[in-house]
Amino acid sequence: MLTHKTTNRVIYGDTDKMGYAYNANYLRWFEIGRSEMFRTMGLAYKKIETKGFFLPVSEVYCKFFTPIQYDDMLVIETSLDTSVKGGMKFDYCIKSEDSTKVHAKGYTRHAFVDKNGRVVRPPEFIKELIEKNRDDA
Repeated sequence: MLTHKTTNRVIYGDTDKMGYAYNANYLRWFEIGRSEMFRTMGLAYKKIETKGFFLPVSEVYCKFFTPIQYDDMLVIETSLDTSVKGGMKFDYCIKSEDSTKVHAKGYTRHAFVDKNGRVVRPPEFIKELIEKNRDDA
């Protein structure tokens, strides 16, 4: 498994009337983790799109453990499950900055589609990128 960590501060707009992070923001934080992982691997998601491929979410899961509040600094740990062959699966763990609390865990599954919206196998440049980064890990 390839793993990447990034941080994100919770802004006031991320919270609800009760003062806790609104549940849909966890999916946004998953996306931040996934995007930063790609960037660190040497391929920004935008470049994948310019090559004519897209990764729509086909499945998402999130389990909430402890609440997140305004101004909390989060660590988003993203792991790529390299055993998935027909698409991509990312696992996430959102923790407190000091790693004493696990706020949430989850995953997203993605299909590969071409610019015409047809489901396709992962392109060769993605397979090569994963192999290269697996060797570097």
